[in-house]
Amino acid sequence: MKRPLLLIASLLLCANLAAADTAIPSPAGLTSPTTGSETKTTNTVSTVPGVELAHALSTVTGVAISPLLGVGAVGAWKYYRTEPQKRATLPWYARPAFWLPSLVLVGLVATKDILGAGAPTALKKPFDLAEAVENKISGLLVAGLFVPLVITIMRETGADEATLNAAGLGAIDAGWLYSLLLVPAALVVFFIVWLVGNAINVLIVLSPFTTVDTALKFARLGVLATVPLTAFINPWFGAVWAALIIIVSWFIAGWSFRLTHFGAALLWDHLTLRRNRFTPDPVANKMFLSRRLNEVPVRTYGKLTRNADGKLVLRYRPWLVLPTRTLELPTGRYEAGCGLLYCEILRVEADEAKSVLLLPPRYRGHEAELVKIHGLDGTREVGLRAAWKWLKEWCGFRTQPQVAAA
Repeated sequence: MKRPLLLIASLLLCANLAAADTAIPSPAGLTSPTTGSETKTTNTVSTVPGVELAHALSTVTGVAISPLLGVGAVGAWKYYRTEPQKRATLPWYARPAFWLPSLVLVGLVATKDILGAGAPTALKKPFDLAEAVENKISGLLVAGLFVPLVITIMRETGADEATLNAAGLGAIDAGWLYSLLLVPAALVVFFIVWLVGNAINVLIVLSPFTTVDTALKFARLGVLATVPLTAFINPWFGAVWAALIIIVSWFIAGWSFRLTHFGAALLWDHLTLRRNRFTPDPVANKMFLSRRLNEVPVRTYGKLTRNADGKLVLRYRPWLVLPTRTLELPTGRYEAGCGLLYCEILRVEADEAKSVLLLPPRYRGHEAELVKIHGLDGTREVGLRAAWKWLKEWCGFRTQPQVAAA
């Protein structure tokens, strides 16, 4: 996977700025203003070139992991750190009208997770679905409103001039340069880290075990807590830790994006009851690859059709926008699997059926039509529906075959 030049440029810029000025006062040398004969020493950490960039990197990374919690916590911290007479000039996210309801909502979600750890999965999943929707909406709002504002506030504090002076570029107009470099870089950083956090939400929705859900949420919360903690200990330490999170997130960005896309299709189809007004396409239908085939990664999204030779092929675009590629499915017998949440395309070998493609929930109930369109070899129950069918037959409620009248 190729690394984006913009992301590397932003990380290198932070590293260069960190090395540009080594005269950072130690915590022991920072004292409060004194009176009398004592020397007045001010805290100059915030004016050291690059420190604002380090704080911004940690802030954007932490907020991307959990947007609503991150922005709410940053806003509350900024509000209480601001003198009362200056609070009227605070930005929107630092005003109680925003961060107080945000943190209350986050608290309700946390209460749900704690009290619902032992609740049945069927009762807990609707709330997990609602939380996943909230994460997507808050992520879009934060990306558009909060991230650019963080960079704007850096410019207003004069951090851009100090940074460029340290780098020997003091004669350059810092305003347009910061907007040109840092705003896109911050948005890239936010996006790739947010993808990982959102992928965790999708795993929580798909997981049938509440214990796994709780473990995933505590793992995400633990990583989120380390970002402000390391930044509080030392801004450079926090920036390095944030950079490590960003690098790891970038290397799994493809996996996160595909899982996020699958989760978005799942949520949208279920919430809008799309299958009730949906009709399969008579030629090509949209599906997700359920297993890695010929180096094509799992959950790749494309359209299933048959080529001129009559073979099943999946036509897809990497990242949904790159040039179209074609994956030819292995020859064999294929069936449509009828599931409770979504249906599948199965490759049957002897008595074993392996899932090859996952269909969005809109296709549920249309399995017979898919058999006709794509020339499949029939349908079968899968997942919970297969388990329920087995249980009914085991209990003696086997469906009796109909006998034609003579």
